[in-house]
Parts: sequence; structure tokens; C-alpha cells
Amino acid sequence: MEYLIPRTLFSTEHEEFRRACRRFMEQEVVPFHAQWEKDKCVPREVWRKTGELGMLLPSMPEEYGGPGADRLFDMVFAEEFMRVGASGLIGFGVHGLVAFYILNYGTEAQKQTWLPRMVAGEAVGAIAMTEPNTGSDLQAVRTRAVQDADQLVLNGSKTFISNGASCDLALVVCKTGDSGSAKDFSLVIVEKEREGFSRSQPLEKIGLHAQNTSMLFFDDCRVPVENVLGGVAGQGFYQLMHDLAWERIIGAVGFQAQAEAALDHTLEYTRTRIVFGKPVLDFQNSRFTLAQLKAEIQIGRSWVDSCMALLLRGELTAEAAAVAKYWTAELSSRVVDACLQLHGGNGYMTEYPIARLYLDTRGNRIWGGTNEIMKEIIARTL
Repeated sequence: MEYLIPRTLFSTEHEEFRRACRRFMEQEVVPFHAQWEKDKCVPREVWRKTGELGMLLPSMPEEYGGPGADRLFDMVFAEEFMRVGASGLIGFGVHGLVAFYILNYGTEAQKQTWLPRMVAGEAVGAIAMTEPNTGSDLQAVRTRAVQDADQLVLNGSKTFISNGASCDLALVVCKTGDSGSAKDFSLVIVEKEREGFSRSQPLEKIGLHAQNTSMLFFDDCRVPVENVLGGVAGQGFYQLMHDLAWERIIGAVGFQAQAEAALDHTLEYTRTRIVFGKPVLDFQNSRFTLAQLKAEIQIGRSWVDSCMALLLRGELTAEAAAVAKYWTAELSSRVVDACLQLHGGNGYMTEYPIARLYLDTRGNRIWGGTNEIMKEIIARTL
């Protein structure tokens, strides 16, 4: 992708890491991704291999087994797997969210128990927020954890949980109080082997077929009270709100990469596809359409990179992250749709990357907070 305004975020070390990521994608991911889509999961050996290479959680501190790099390394890895259409690896990003909740808010025992294993790809994390009748309204969560002596007893269900079918631990959003305030919520770690914890088979989705997504069920599921994230109940809402900006900006990183990939695929296709005796790109309609898309993509790139620069300085606001998530989610859908049209009938065939992008990008305007919620957040600045 040609950037009309050069990117200035990255050092030579970041670019070396990008080249290593590209080799990994070409050798270990792209040749097998179609099979993973049929299997509805990414094999555990791929998680472990990614961990061995220091790519799974590159910014995790060394004291917990990580490389101790900065967040730009996470950005590079996300850009590279989305660039090649490896949407099954979105689960790695969800895994990262769980790891950083534990890093930022967990007790030292929780960190030592989970983080080295998560860095190595030996333990997979999921975060369980959404419920069958609760989407963006977290305050309407009904899953409850009631204390019984030195245990918590969980009852409830969750849906649309990424990594749900394969996770070793789920970070469960649940109610632990009855005050009617934000202090009623806690995040509780539930290990896969706990009695009363079960999950559905992977859900049938429009796209993201290699990313396993399932329902989780808690039926008198008992965990030690020490499994409350941070060891103190009532902190869950604060913990969630504090880390949502990262979830949204790393989502925007992926959405932007999808838009750029769609344009690259389409430029290659329209240069070689001949109709009425000349390449599709030579028609004015094609050039104008692609020029408009390129302009919009450049705007997205500048905003996302600026947000990442702010994040590195600890200055990224929830509103700026919401703009990034909103704009790039809309952008990816708009770009992919227009690019598919320029492919004609071939664009409807899943052997072409643009068709798979069409399936994979529709959820961008929903997960991580719907675009309607993003507008509500942005409206705070009016």
C-alpha cells in the first residue's frame, strides 16, 4: 500500500519484526487458513508457534515471560495477519485483551499463574461480556456470582464469545452486588475444568469462519473467591471501561488493514482483467471509484496512526478511539463493497480474496461496541 503521507511511527526494529511476521504468515498461516475455516478453529500448535516466536503477546513485560516490547509490535502483528486475510487470528487479539486485563488489574498470583502460559500460547483466554439478551448494555448483565464461604457460585450464560470453544480461562463479567451502581460488577476468572462450566459448539457465522465463537454456560459453577480479578469484588465496571480504548484502537488497526488489502487486491485485479478490449482500470468509472477509496483510506491511516502515537504517550481518549473504530469499521465495509463491484461476478466467488473480505468485514460495525454506541461516545464532544 502506497501512503501519500509517510508513516513515521515505526523504527527499524518494528520493520524487522514486520518482515518476520510476513514470513510467518506466508509459511505458517496462509497455506492452511482455508482448512482452519472448515474446522472453525486455529490449531493449538499455531498458538504455541506464535508464542515461541514472540508474536503472540509481544508487549507483555519480560517478568511474565514476554518480549517486553512496545504496543507498536502488537499493531504490526495485527496489520500483517489482517493484510493476508487471516481473520482466524482475530482470536489472538482477544487473547491479548484478556492477558492485559490480568496484567493491569490482576493480583500477583493471578499474573504468575496465567501470563507466562498465555505468552507461550499454552493457555488461551476469552472475555465473556455479551449475554443472549444483553448486547452493548453492560449494566443489564444478568450472570451472577454469589459468595458461599470461600467460593463464588456463578449462574448465567454468555454468547458470541470469541475463543469460547477453545479457551482455557474465561474472564467473566458478572454481578456480585445489589447496590444498583457500577460497583455491582466484577470480572471473575473461570478455568475450563470447573464443574458447571460448559460451552456450545462453534456458532455458525456469516464470516470469520476460522475464529471460533460460542456460547458459555454457568450452572452453579464454583470458583474460589481468589478468582475475582484483582482480588476485590466490585471493580469490574471500572476495569472494563479503562481498557476499552485499546480494544477499539486495535480493532481499528485491523479494519484499516482490511480496507488497504481490499484496495490492493482490486488494483491488481483491474489492471489485468480485460473487458471491451482494455483493462478495467482504464475506464474512468473505475479510476474515479478507486481514487475516492484511496483518499478515504489515507484519511483512516492518518487517524489510526495518530491515535497509536497518543496511546504510546498515555494520551489516547475514549472519544478519539471511538472515532477510529467508527471510521475504519464504516470504511472497511464501504471499500470492500465497492471493490467487490469492480470484480464483477468473480467478486462473488469465495476463491477471490475480495469475497472473503466481504464476509469478514460486516461484523466490524458490531463487535467491540456497535457503531451506534461509537456515535454516542463521539457525541459527548459536541
